[in-house]
Amino acid sequence: MITIKDVARVAGVSPSTVSRVVRGDGKVGKKCRAEVQKILDEMGYRPNSNARALVSRKSELVGIVTPDLYRPFFGSIAHGAEKAARTYKYQVMMRNSQNDARIELDAINSFREHGCENIIVSSKFGDEETFIQLAKEIPGLIFINRYIKALANRCVWLDNIAGSRISAEHLYEQGHRDIAVVSFDTGNKDQADRIEGAKQFFKEKGVSIAPANIIFSTEQTPEKGQAIFCKDAVYHLLNNGEKVTAIIAYNDEIALGLINALLDCGKRVPEDISVMGFDDLNIAENCRPRLTTIRYPIVEMAEYATKLSLQHTERNSTKIKDTHLFMPTLVERDSVLKISG
Repeated sequence: MITIKDVARVAGVSPSTVSRVVRGDGKVGKKCRAEVQKILDEMGYRPNSNARALVSRKSELVGIVTPDLYRPFFGSIAHGAEKAARTYKYQVMMRNSQNDARIELDAINSFREHGCENIIVSSKFGDEETFIQLAKEIPGLIFINRYIKALANRCVWLDNIAGSRISAEHLYEQGHRDIAVVSFDTGNKDQADRIEGAKQFFKEKGVSIAPANIIFSTEQTPEKGQAIFCKDAVYHLLNNGEKVTAIIAYNDEIALGLINALLDCGKRVPEDISVMGFDDLNIAENCRPRLTTIRYPIVEMAEYATKLSLQHTERNSTKIKDTHLFMPTLVERDSVLKISG
Protein backbone atom coordinates (compact mmCIF):
# COMPACT_ATOMS: atom_id res chain seq x y z
CA MET A 1 0.00 0.00 0.00
CA ILE A 2 1.31 3.45 -0.99
CA THR A 3 1.64 5.73 2.06
CA ILE A 4 1.93 9.48 2.53
CA LYS A 5 5.59 8.99 3.45
CA ASP A 6 6.21 7.21 0.12
CA VAL A 7 4.65 10.09 -1.80
CA ALA A 8 6.57 12.67 0.28
CA ARG A 9 9.88 10.94 -0.50
CA VAL A 10 9.24 10.96 -4.26
CA ALA A 11 7.91 14.53 -4.25
CA GLY A 12 10.73 15.82 -2.07
CA VAL A 13 8.37 17.43 0.43
CA SER A 14 7.35 16.72 4.01
CA PRO A 15 4.63 14.17 4.84
CA SER A 16 2.59 17.00 6.41
CA THR A 17 2.58 18.83 3.07
CA VAL A 18 1.32 15.72 1.29
CA SER A 19 -1.32 15.30 4.00
CA ARG A 20 -2.57 18.85 3.44
CA VAL A 21 -2.82 18.23 -0.30
CA VAL A 22 -4.77 15.00 0.30
CA ARG A 23 -7.18 16.77 2.66
CA GLY A 24 -7.52 19.73 0.32
CA ASP A 25 -6.84 22.26 3.08
CA GLY A 26 -3.94 24.10 4.69
CA LYS A 27 -1.39 26.46 3.13
CA VAL A 28 0.27 24.82 0.14
CA GLY A 29 1.48 26.77 -2.88
CA LYS A 30 -0.44 26.26 -6.10
CA LYS A 31 2.59 24.89 -7.97
CA CYS A 32 3.60 22.59 -5.11
CA ARG A 33 0.02 21.35 -4.70
CA ALA A 34 -0.21 20.53 -8.42
CA GLU A 35 3.11 18.66 -8.39
CA VAL A 36 2.20 16.65 -5.29
CA GLN A 37 -1.25 15.85 -6.68
CA LYS A 38 0.37 14.63 -9.93
CA ILE A 39 2.60 12.24 -7.97
CA LEU A 40 -0.35 11.09 -5.84
CA ASP A 41 -2.24 10.21 -9.04
CA GLU A 42 0.76 8.52 -10.67
CA MET A 43 1.50 6.40 -7.61
CA GLY A 44 -2.16 5.48 -7.16
CA TYR A 45 -2.36 6.74 -3.59
CA ARG A 46 -5.65 6.10 -1.80
CA PRO A 47 -6.40 7.69 1.59
CA ASN A 48 -6.73 5.21 4.46
CA SER A 49 -9.88 6.37 6.21
CA ASN A 50 -9.42 3.89 9.05
CA ALA A 51 -5.93 5.19 9.78
CA ARG A 52 -7.17 8.77 9.77
CA ALA A 53 -9.97 7.86 12.14
CA LEU A 54 -7.51 6.27 14.58
CA VAL A 55 -5.36 9.41 14.60
CA SER A 56 -8.15 11.96 14.79
CA ARG A 57 -10.69 9.79 16.66
CA LYS A 58 -13.09 10.88 13.96
CA SER A 59 -14.13 9.23 10.70
CA GLU A 60 -14.83 11.22 7.57
CA LEU A 61 -18.28 9.69 7.41
CA VAL A 62 -21.85 10.94 7.31
CA GLY A 63 -24.47 8.57 8.69
CA ILE A 64 -28.04 8.76 7.43
CA VAL A 65 -31.00 7.19 9.23
CA THR A 66 -34.41 7.22 7.51
CA PRO A 67 -37.53 5.11 7.97
CA ASP A 68 -37.28 3.40 4.58
CA LEU A 69 -34.92 4.20 1.70
CA TYR A 70 -37.18 2.14 -0.56
CA ARG A 71 -39.66 5.01 -0.63
CA PRO A 72 -38.91 7.91 -3.03
CA PHE A 73 -39.14 10.64 -0.40
CA PHE A 74 -36.50 9.10 1.86
CA GLY A 75 -34.38 8.14 -1.12
CA SER A 76 -34.33 11.87 -1.92
CA ILE A 77 -32.92 12.56 1.54
CA ALA A 78 -30.14 10.05 0.92
CA HIS A 79 -29.44 11.59 -2.49
CA GLY A 80 -29.15 15.12 -1.14
CA ALA A 81 -27.01 14.11 1.83
CA GLU A 82 -24.67 12.01 -0.31
CA LYS A 83 -24.31 14.85 -2.81
CA ALA A 84 -23.25 17.30 -0.09
CA ALA A 85 -20.99 14.77 1.65
CA ARG A 86 -19.16 14.04 -1.60
CA THR A 87 -18.43 17.76 -2.00
CA TYR A 88 -16.55 17.66 1.31
CA LYS A 89 -14.92 14.29 0.49
CA TYR A 90 -16.92 12.43 3.15
CA GLN A 91 -18.26 8.91 2.71
CA VAL A 92 -21.87 7.98 3.48
CA MET A 93 -23.41 5.15 5.51
CA MET A 94 -27.17 4.54 5.44
CA ARG A 95 -29.61 2.64 7.65
CA ASN A 96 -33.38 2.09 7.65
CA SER A 97 -35.28 2.40 10.95
CA GLN A 98 -38.72 1.19 9.79
CA ASN A 99 -40.13 3.83 12.17
CA ASP A 100 -38.91 1.69 15.07
CA ALA A 101 -37.21 3.75 17.81
CA ARG A 102 -35.06 0.77 18.88
CA ILE A 103 -33.71 0.19 15.36
CA GLU A 104 -33.18 3.93 15.01
CA LEU A 105 -31.09 4.10 18.18
CA ASP A 106 -29.15 1.00 17.16
CA ALA A 107 -28.30 2.64 13.83
CA ILE A 108 -27.08 5.81 15.51
CA ASN A 109 -24.90 3.82 17.94
CA SER A 110 -23.54 1.74 15.08
CA PHE A 111 -22.40 4.90 13.31
CA ARG A 112 -20.78 6.13 16.51
CA GLU A 113 -18.82 2.88 16.79
CA HIS A 114 -17.30 3.74 13.42
CA GLY A 115 -16.20 7.12 14.78
CA CYS A 116 -18.96 8.95 12.91
CA GLU A 117 -19.80 12.35 14.43
CA ASN A 118 -21.99 13.53 11.54
CA ILE A 119 -25.39 11.86 11.62
CA ILE A 120 -28.59 12.94 9.82
CA VAL A 121 -31.78 11.46 11.27
CA SER A 122 -35.25 11.53 9.76
CA SER A 123 -37.52 10.51 12.62
CA LYS A 124 -41.14 11.32 13.35
CA PHE A 125 -41.66 8.96 16.26
CA GLY A 126 -38.36 8.96 18.20
CA ASP A 127 -38.43 10.19 21.80
CA GLU A 128 -37.44 13.86 22.19
CA GLU A 129 -35.66 13.34 25.52
CA THR A 130 -33.53 10.60 23.98
CA PHE A 131 -32.59 12.89 21.11
CA ILE A 132 -31.75 15.76 23.46
CA GLN A 133 -29.36 13.48 25.36
CA LEU A 134 -27.81 12.14 22.15
CA ALA A 135 -27.25 15.69 20.89
CA LYS A 136 -25.06 16.34 23.95
CA GLU A 137 -22.89 13.36 23.01
CA ILE A 138 -22.79 13.64 19.20
CA PRO A 139 -21.49 16.99 17.87
CA GLY A 140 -22.95 16.66 14.36
CA LEU A 141 -26.33 15.06 15.12
CA ILE A 142 -28.93 16.79 12.90
CA PHE A 143 -32.66 16.14 12.53
CA ILE A 144 -34.41 16.56 9.20
CA ASN A 145 -38.20 16.89 8.77
CA ARG A 146 -38.55 17.28 12.54
CA TYR A 147 -38.62 20.29 14.85
CA ILE A 148 -37.59 19.86 18.48
CA LYS A 149 -37.66 23.18 20.31
CA ALA A 150 -34.76 22.33 22.63
CA LEU A 151 -32.65 21.41 19.57
CA ALA A 152 -33.82 24.15 17.21
CA ASN A 153 -30.34 24.82 15.83
CA ARG A 154 -30.03 21.13 14.88
CA CYS A 155 -33.39 20.82 13.12
CA VAL A 156 -33.97 21.29 9.38
CA TRP A 157 -37.72 21.34 8.84
CA LEU A 158 -40.59 22.44 6.62
CA ASP A 159 -43.63 24.58 7.39
CA ASN A 160 -46.31 21.99 6.63
CA ILE A 161 -49.16 24.25 7.71
CA ALA A 162 -48.05 26.87 5.20
CA GLY A 163 -47.82 24.19 2.49
CA SER A 164 -51.34 22.97 3.16
CA ARG A 165 -52.68 26.52 3.14
CA ILE A 166 -51.05 27.07 -0.27
CA SER A 167 -52.75 23.90 -1.52
CA ALA A 168 -56.13 24.97 -0.17
CA GLU A 169 -55.75 28.48 -1.58
CA HIS A 170 -54.96 27.13 -5.04
CA LEU A 171 -58.07 24.93 -5.04
CA TYR A 172 -60.19 27.83 -3.78
CA GLU A 173 -58.87 30.12 -6.52
CA GLN A 174 -59.77 27.43 -9.07
CA GLY A 175 -63.36 27.51 -7.85
CA HIS A 176 -63.40 24.41 -5.64
CA ARG A 177 -65.57 24.47 -2.53
CA ASP A 178 -66.39 20.78 -2.05
CA ILE A 179 -63.13 19.39 -0.75
CA ALA A 180 -62.01 16.00 0.51
CA VAL A 181 -58.82 15.14 2.42
CA VAL A 182 -57.14 11.73 2.33
CA SER A 183 -54.34 11.29 4.83
CA PHE A 184 -52.88 9.13 7.60
CA ASP A 185 -53.35 9.28 11.35
CA THR A 186 -50.32 7.62 12.90
CA GLY A 187 -49.24 10.34 15.35
CA ASN A 188 -47.06 12.04 12.74
CA LYS A 189 -47.20 15.82 13.33
CA ASP A 190 -46.88 16.50 9.59
CA GLN A 191 -50.20 14.77 9.02
CA ALA A 192 -51.99 16.91 11.61
CA ASP A 193 -50.34 20.11 10.34
CA ARG A 194 -51.34 19.52 6.72
CA ILE A 195 -54.98 18.99 7.65
CA GLU A 196 -54.91 21.97 10.02
CA GLY A 197 -53.52 24.28 7.35
CA ALA A 198 -56.28 23.40 4.90
CA LYS A 199 -58.98 23.74 7.54
CA GLN A 200 -57.61 27.12 8.61
CA PHE A 201 -57.69 28.53 5.10
CA PHE A 202 -61.15 27.24 4.19
CA LYS A 203 -62.60 28.40 7.52
CA GLU A 204 -61.32 31.91 6.80
CA LYS A 205 -63.18 31.73 3.48
CA GLY A 206 -66.37 30.41 5.07
CA VAL A 207 -65.94 26.94 3.59
CA SER A 208 -66.15 23.83 5.75
CA ILE A 209 -64.85 20.37 4.87
CA ALA A 210 -67.53 17.77 5.49
CA PRO A 211 -66.38 15.34 8.24
CA ALA A 212 -67.31 12.42 5.95
CA ASN A 213 -64.84 13.76 3.38
CA ILE A 214 -61.84 13.50 5.71
CA ILE A 215 -60.45 9.97 5.45
CA PHE A 216 -57.59 8.51 7.46
CA SER A 217 -55.50 5.37 7.42
CA THR A 218 -53.76 4.27 10.63
CA GLU A 219 -51.21 2.11 8.76
CA GLN A 220 -47.74 3.27 9.85
CA THR A 221 -46.07 1.97 6.70
CA PRO A 222 -48.58 3.15 4.07
CA GLU A 223 -46.85 1.54 1.09
CA LYS A 224 -48.26 -1.77 2.44
CA GLY A 225 -51.80 -1.94 1.16
CA GLN A 226 -51.65 1.62 -0.20
CA ALA A 227 -53.55 0.73 -3.38
CA ILE A 228 -56.30 -0.92 -1.33
CA PHE A 229 -56.52 2.09 0.99
CA CYS A 230 -56.79 4.51 -1.95
CA LYS A 231 -59.43 2.34 -3.61
CA ASP A 232 -61.47 2.22 -0.37
CA ALA A 233 -61.08 5.97 0.12
CA VAL A 234 -62.35 6.73 -3.38
CA TYR A 235 -65.27 4.30 -3.00
CA HIS A 236 -66.22 6.04 0.25
CA LEU A 237 -66.00 9.53 -1.25
CA LEU A 238 -68.12 8.56 -4.25
CA ASN A 239 -70.83 6.95 -2.13
CA ASN A 240 -71.08 8.91 1.13
CA GLY A 241 -73.60 11.43 -0.19
CA GLU A 242 -71.23 14.41 0.00
CA LYS A 243 -70.21 16.28 -3.14
CA VAL A 244 -66.50 16.29 -3.99
CA THR A 245 -64.80 18.30 -6.73
CA ALA A 246 -61.22 18.12 -5.40
CA ILE A 247 -59.12 15.90 -3.13
CA ILE A 248 -56.13 17.01 -1.10
CA ALA A 249 -53.80 14.03 -0.65
CA TYR A 250 -51.25 13.77 2.16
CA ASN A 251 -48.42 13.19 -0.33
CA ASP A 252 -47.69 12.48 -3.98
CA GLU A 253 -47.73 8.70 -3.55
CA ILE A 254 -51.25 8.80 -2.13
CA ALA A 255 -52.32 11.29 -4.81
CA LEU A 256 -51.23 8.87 -7.55
CA GLY A 257 -53.02 6.02 -5.81
CA LEU A 258 -56.20 8.10 -5.70
CA ILE A 259 -55.91 9.03 -9.37
CA ASN A 260 -55.59 5.36 -10.32
CA ALA A 261 -58.58 4.45 -8.13
CA LEU A 262 -60.68 7.25 -9.61
CA LEU A 263 -59.85 6.13 -13.14
CA ASP A 264 -60.77 2.56 -12.19
CA CYS A 265 -64.16 3.88 -11.07
CA GLY A 266 -64.71 5.62 -14.40
CA LYS A 267 -63.93 9.11 -13.13
CA ARG A 268 -61.72 11.51 -15.06
CA VAL A 269 -58.96 13.54 -13.44
CA PRO A 270 -59.23 16.49 -13.37
CA GLU A 271 -62.46 16.82 -15.41
CA ASP A 272 -64.62 15.07 -12.79
CA ILE A 273 -62.44 15.36 -9.68
CA SER A 274 -59.20 17.30 -9.19
CA VAL A 275 -56.32 15.92 -7.09
CA MET A 276 -53.58 17.80 -5.21
CA GLY A 277 -50.37 16.16 -4.02
CA PHE A 278 -47.60 17.16 -1.62
CA ASP A 279 -43.80 16.66 -1.97
CA ASP A 280 -43.18 17.11 -5.72
CA LEU A 281 -41.33 13.81 -6.13
CA ASN A 282 -40.07 12.77 -9.57
CA ILE A 283 -43.22 10.72 -10.07
CA ALA A 284 -45.33 13.88 -9.95
CA GLU A 285 -43.85 15.10 -13.23
CA ASN A 286 -43.94 11.73 -14.96
CA CYS A 287 -47.48 10.50 -14.24
CA ARG A 288 -50.61 11.25 -16.27
CA PRO A 289 -52.15 13.64 -15.63
CA ARG A 290 -49.05 15.37 -14.37
CA LEU A 291 -49.62 16.11 -10.71
CA THR A 292 -50.25 19.56 -9.30
CA THR A 293 -48.54 19.49 -5.94
CA ILE A 294 -46.70 21.33 -3.18
CA ARG A 295 -42.94 21.28 -3.55
CA TYR A 296 -41.10 19.96 -0.51
CA PRO A 297 -37.45 20.89 -1.23
CA ILE A 298 -36.21 17.69 0.39
CA VAL A 299 -33.03 17.24 -1.66
CA GLU A 300 -31.94 20.80 -0.87
CA MET A 301 -32.88 20.30 2.78
CA ALA A 302 -30.78 17.13 2.98
CA GLU A 303 -27.81 18.93 1.43
CA TYR A 304 -28.26 21.75 3.90
CA ALA A 305 -28.59 19.32 6.84
CA THR A 306 -25.33 17.63 5.88
CA LYS A 307 -23.46 20.93 5.63
CA LEU A 308 -24.99 21.98 8.95
CA SER A 309 -23.77 18.76 10.56
CA LEU A 310 -20.24 19.36 9.31
CA GLN A 311 -20.44 22.94 10.54
CA HIS A 312 -21.37 21.71 14.02
CA THR A 313 -18.24 19.54 14.11
CA GLU A 314 -15.84 22.22 12.91
CA ARG A 315 -13.55 23.41 15.65
CA ASN A 316 -13.66 27.06 14.51
CA SER A 317 -17.12 27.24 13.04
CA THR A 318 -18.93 30.54 12.64
CA LYS A 319 -22.09 31.18 14.63
CA ILE A 320 -24.82 28.77 13.60
CA LYS A 321 -28.34 30.07 13.03
CA ASP A 322 -30.93 29.27 15.67
CA THR A 323 -33.46 27.81 13.25
CA HIS A 324 -33.42 26.21 9.83
CA LEU A 325 -36.94 26.46 8.42
CA PHE A 326 -37.69 25.82 4.74
CA MET A 327 -40.85 26.96 2.96
CA PRO A 328 -42.96 24.98 0.46
CA THR A 329 -44.13 26.29 -2.91
CA LEU A 330 -46.90 25.49 -5.39
CA VAL A 331 -46.13 23.51 -8.56
CA GLU A 332 -49.01 23.77 -11.05
CA ARG A 333 -49.43 20.97 -13.57
CA ASP A 334 -52.50 19.19 -14.93
CA SER A 335 -54.41 17.43 -12.12
CA VAL A 336 -56.45 20.46 -10.96
CA LEU A 337 -59.23 21.90 -13.12
CA LYS A 338 -60.54 25.44 -12.86
CA ILE A 339 -64.31 25.37 -12.36
CA SER A 340 -66.99 28.01 -11.83
CA GLY A 341 -67.43 28.96 -8.18
